Amino acid sequence: MTNTNVVTAPRRSGVKRALPALGLFFLSPMVAEFLLGNIPISGLFALFALAPLYGGGAVLIREVARRRGWGYPSILILALAYGVIEEGITTQSLFNPNYAGLRLLDPGHISFLGMGAPWTVMVLGLHTLWSITVPIVVMESLSRRPREPWLGKVGLSVYAVLFVVGVVATTAFGYTKDPFRASAGQNVGVAVAVAVLIALAVLVGRRGPRRTTGSVPAVWIVGVVGLVGSSGWMLVNDNVTNGWLCAAISLLIDVLAVLLFVTWSRRTNWTRMHTLAAAGGAMLTYAWHAFPESPTFGASMTVDLIGNGVFALLAVVLLISATIRCDKFVRS
Repeated sequence: MTNTNVVTAPRRSGVKRALPALGLFFLSPMVAEFLLGNIPISGLFALFALAPLYGGGAVLIREVARRRGWGYPSILILALAYGVIEEGITTQSLFNPNYAGLRLLDPGHISFLGMGAPWTVMVLGLHTLWSITVPIVVMESLSRRPREPWLGKVGLSVYAVLFVVGVVATTAFGYTKDPFRASAGQNVGVAVAVAVLIALAVLVGRRGPRRTTGSVPAVWIVGVVGLVGSSGWMLVNDNVTNGWLCAAISLLIDVLAVLLFVTWSRRTNWTRMHTLAAAGGAMLTYAWHAFPESPTFGASMTVDLIGNGVFALLAVVLLISATIRCDKFVRS
């Protein structure tokens, strides 16, 4: 069965049409590292170094999905593939037992894979939802063309090259800082996992959505569910006392969230506002979660808290703007 919803970019994309892609290019690393609290506001210059990897990946995933007429399920799967690439190849944190000196793989260690169950579940979840999917949803909610390609062939090629440059540069930088190298078997496993996920994204995208009848919760309720669910997921991963139990609870939350939101989103009363509310709830989780985190990269507590406040405020303003634009579109 072929996909009849393929969308092709217009011949004249123009600078104005490509602006949302540029916004996504910088929003993705902003959410992934700065809103989370990993990098303080004093390190804002790092945004330009991170954008090719995070932003290039987000733009590439979004453009490929929308050109093929695929929905968010395919985007989520491709976002997971992105996470496997970043953590399996560029940082190798999935396999490095002493990554950043944190011993992240000790809890729930899987010896024959050389991986840690809770760390794998957590870091791939972070990338799937927050690094890629949430920025895409927010930027599409701000766009006048949320389901259309934003780039022509040249623009798409540029972002694809930027993504490759980001992967290569990040990998090379990591190699200069840490002597650890993943085994051949681990690298093959990463390649196979990425290939399987891409194939799954294609399969899901070609099948298309199956709309059903039934009621959906109010938009604000969906937002609260997104906030509470993602906050609970983060809190579980903040307190890894039993690695296997932590991984199991995190996976359970993941499965329940997927089942719940897939069920709701298939119903005819589900709108773009509901999708934005779910993503907005997750985005606010990152905003509050940054405050109890310890300062990073040598920043003082004051600088760290100021930065967290600024980034949280920017997130709120962005979500309000996206809500206004999205509501106007839904009502029109």
